[in-house]
Amino acid sequence: MLFTDRVDAGRRLAEALRQLAGEEPVVLGLPRGGVPVAFQVARALHAPLDVIVVRKLGVPYQRELGFGAIGEGGVRVISDDIVRRGHLGQADLASVERAEEAELVRQAEKFRAGRPRLSLEGRTAILVDDGIATGSTAAAACEVVRAQGAARVVLAVPVAPPDAAARLRNSADEFVCLSTPFGFSAVGEWYQDFSQTPDDEVVSLLAQAAARSGTGAGTAADEGSGAGDDLGPEEGAAPVEDVDVEEEVAIDAAGVRLTGDLNLPAGAKAVVMFAHGSGSSRHSPRNRLVATALNRAGLGTLLFDLLTPAEEANRANVFAIETLAERLTDATEWLRGRVPVPIGYFGASTGAAAALRAAASPSADVGAVVSRGGRPDLAGPLLAGVRAPTLLIVGGNDPLVLDLNREAESALRCETRLDVIPGATHLFEEHGALDQVAELARDWFLDHLVG
Repeated sequence: MLFTDRVDAGRRLAEALRQLAGEEPVVLGLPRGGVPVAFQVARALHAPLDVIVVRKLGVPYQRELGFGAIGEGGVRVISDDIVRRGHLGQADLASVERAEEAELVRQAEKFRAGRPRLSLEGRTAILVDDGIATGSTAAAACEVVRAQGAARVVLAVPVAPPDAAARLRNSADEFVCLSTPFGFSAVGEWYQDFSQTPDDEVVSLLAQAAARSGTGAGTAADEGSGAGDDLGPEEGAAPVEDVDVEEEVAIDAAGVRLTGDLNLPAGAKAVVMFAHGSGSSRHSPRNRLVATALNRAGLGTLLFDLLTPAEEANRANVFAIETLAERLTDATEWLRGRVPVPIGYFGASTGAAAALRAAASPSADVGAVVSRGGRPDLAGPLLAGVRAPTLLIVGGNDPLVLDLNREAESALRCETRLDVIPGATHLFEEHGALDQVAELARDWFLDHLVG
């Protein structure tokens, strides 16, 4: 079995866990890579999502050998046998625990961004990771979850080696694994995309899940006929002002069916559509971090893919700006029929060119545009036709793109501003750079879409 990425693995795993939805479980993701998988499981089961932070306690002179583990809430699981055989004194134990506890607290605070840990008391806990290598961390996590009061512990992973899977069946009340290949050597070999999950993505996914579950499972948005039904306001879709909406949607645009994630906070007065750039998609942690900031400010968001998976395989398609703009325009009409509020565009890289070209259409009714590290030059002479107020955000250490945006600023005839983030490179991966992008975009859209 080969998974496209963690999102694909999470969706497949969710199908195998659907029978647990009736137990009203809490889904827990092991950071970092387990959280994107757990996010899909929680979404499918309409369950709350949290992170399970566990720190293994390693023998001082042989760190890979664990004598126990600690978790939040003062949970401490110790193997007396290893402590005895390792001749470990209380000073040794205390020293290791202090160091690991400090790291545990730091990680938990960062990932949750100030939210409290979800209580597991008397609940079914579904512990999710992106795969198992040795299984030691997953086994420790199961013990910690049980010590935190979970009545039932389910360990669920996409892939694991047969020997580790056999051991883990004794660690949880139920063990769900989609594949246990005999030729196993590493988790990453079973994924087409096993790129590292950054902390920012974990923070963003947990924030999205918290916003969703804060409205309670079983709202009209969750109980409809499912993602992709494309219900318009007259066909039963919940009005924006009544409930929070978070769902996967299918959009027919220029003869192609596109998939997207629609998030509408209750009372949203505007929606921002995201046009992704080269090599990116609606799952981009950078764009999702920005989208989460907009949602917190009460703005709706639609993150969707302008290219099908087959089209993405040909890199030339990401520079087909005319085609991308046409699809964005059609998707805008779909959204306008679904949500009768002002619409803005957030474009990244080549997606910014598509957003500006679409905004330059004579029939366009777009309230504002924000470009992050964009290639506005690819919109060509159509830049002069853009009427929507446009904010260009560029990293100070992205000289080529900065020059292109300065030229675009001169070519635009609408209200325009160029903001340069000092020290930031093209992907804004520097500490705090993406947060600045999110704040600038939020304020621009609030000023020009909501007023």
